[in-house]
Amino acid sequence: MKRIGKYILAASLAAVGCNAMAQGLNSGYFVEEYKFRHNMNPAFGNEQNYVSLPALGNINVRTQGNFGLGDVLFDNPRYGVDSDKKKTTFMNPYISTSDALSGFASGTNRINADVDITLLSAGFKAFGGYNTISIDSRTNVGTSLPYSLFEFAKNTGNKTYKMDDINVHAQSFVQLAFGHSRKIDDKLRVGGKLKVLLGVARGDVQITNLRADLTGENKWTMSGKAEANISMKGFAYQQEEKEYKQEGKGTYRYVNDIDIDGPGIGGFGLALDLGGVYKINDDWQVSASLLDLGFISWSNNMTAVNKQESFEFGGFHDISYNKYDDNGNLKDNSFKGQGDKYSDQIADFANLTDQGDKGGRTTGIGATLNLGAEYVFPLYRQLKFGALSTTRFNGKYTWTEGRVSANVAPLDWLDGGMSFAVNSFTASCGWVINAHPKGFNVFIGMDHILGKVSKEFIPLSSNASVNVGFNVAF
Repeated sequence: MKRIGKYILAASLAAVGCNAMAQGLNSGYFVEEYKFRHNMNPAFGNEQNYVSLPALGNINVRTQGNFGLGDVLFDNPRYGVDSDKKKTTFMNPYISTSDALSGFASGTNRINADVDITLLSAGFKAFGGYNTISIDSRTNVGTSLPYSLFEFAKNTGNKTYKMDDINVHAQSFVQLAFGHSRKIDDKLRVGGKLKVLLGVARGDVQITNLRADLTGENKWTMSGKAEANISMKGFAYQQEEKEYKQEGKGTYRYVNDIDIDGPGIGGFGLALDLGGVYKINDDWQVSASLLDLGFISWSNNMTAVNKQESFEFGGFHDISYNKYDDNGNLKDNSFKGQGDKYSDQIADFANLTDQGDKGGRTTGIGATLNLGAEYVFPLYRQLKFGALSTTRFNGKYTWTEGRVSANVAPLDWLDGGMSFAVNSFTASCGWVINAHPKGFNVFIGMDHILGKVSKEFIPLSSNASVNVGFNVAF
């Protein structure tokens, strides 16, 4: 846990991280027997009852952003000349500045990623409507990074860099959800879901008014304000002593590592989902939902700040992409082998000093608004068209999406569809296939079709999505 926590903190501060909190597969919003539509609108029900297979009923992984791994990693121009590294980072001095920075947005650069796993779930008809019970593990991380940070990491030759706000957010919790939906009349159906939240960890890091001034060869004088707030059971910063760069000023202590004394529950909270579906006529139907109206109250808030008005930083350095040499030995300059060295660079960059536990804090989990409209094709009523607007409200990590879809149910036990979306980051195509004969349910879909990947099957673009599930249906 200590090593994992250390690298999470390092990666977050490093400028390659991940945000968003997926509630489900948006491409499946209008697919009637997609069993987990209730995650996107609690008013939706199913004709079938279902029980999910443990940890396999609904697995949802999604990333979104306007830069990705393909913008950070490059083919090494020195490979076969004086280097055995096939890949290198954009910081390599043999990569031109224009090529190295071409993948980054001139304003704010963001990557959103989340993982939602349904540990157990069931849906059944009773009490005059449709009911759902689920236990879900949800994790999201978000970064918002200025273009000037990448200029500084590349060291484009400027003697002064002024960087806008750097923001990093991470959150993990388990939710116990109880949902119920029912018809009010022939036109209106409503639903709600109550969620009990068990907080695992919450981290927020912000660096503001950051400035770097060149004071010597590969030496920078840094100034700005930085603060990290971590809420997690058993979490503690580790520090070491460091001298002030001004002669005679003495020493100070700064954070260079973390320690976690076992995982546990770090907070408790509640959240509410609300939704409704209104049938205008036989051809048209509209729907709306507001999800994750809630909070988590954390029992601790481990705070660290940079107390020094200015400090010296040695700059960022290139890292090898290859893990092993030709003999199968771990390289010292690989991502894995250099992990400690790289996290040390990040610790130096943030220059944080432990302020101890500031007591509990209460945080929101971010809310989502869905607005949908559906049209049934009158000449072939198994064909339906839908339009869905999704807005995620989460401060600096807010995003919006508009998605249109065509959905068809050619057989009683088979349905699915195709969709096209434009969101705050990119345009994307999605699809879903959902098989639900009596006895079992299997579905798979994507809101963004997977593009090029690395050898480790990591998407080179930050936009990717997959949703898969296996359930018993009856």
